[in-house]
Amino acid sequence: MSERPEQRKDPVDAIIEQWATVRPDLDTTAMEVFGRVGRLSLAMGDRMAKAYAKFGISRGEFDVLATLRRSGEPYTLSPRQLSATLMLTTGGMTGRLDKLERAGLLRRSPDPHDRRGLRVTLTDKGLGVVDEAVAAGLAVQTEALSALDAERAALLAGLLRELLAGTERP
Repeated sequence: MSERPEQRKDPVDAIIEQWATVRPDLDTTAMEVFGRVGRLSLAMGDRMAKAYAKFGISRGEFDVLATLRRSGEPYTLSPRQLSATLMLTTGGMTGRLDKLERAGLLRRSPDPHDRRGLRVTLTDKGLGVVDEAVAAGLAVQTEALSALDAERAALLAGLLRELLAGTERP
């Protein structure tokens, strides 16, 4: 493993030091991890929002377009499938779909197999937007991840996978 650069103190270190002063009995290891994960999530969320805004879409709207794109041709899902994948209420999904349809990035049509159902399909314009937006978002993420070498980035990805799996267990 390569040598690590000297670690600078960050805002989480200051919080941990304060707790150590007033409550030295506490084990703040979890706070160190989740405090940094939370701050990282906020910082990257802001960066991703800026990357997607260049294409006229929000992060939530990107998620809808990306879910359709990842589904493969013909890039069509039901609103229920989209809601389940994105963990959104049907009301929240409807608002996103309305905006994306007005922008010409997707279209809704009757489901040929269910008279009461709808199908949501990515338009050619939507396909172009999501392909450009995903590349822009990955560039932002890759630039941020460049603070780590490839080996440490892979190690971090594996550790986060383990941690996430542990938190998703019933």
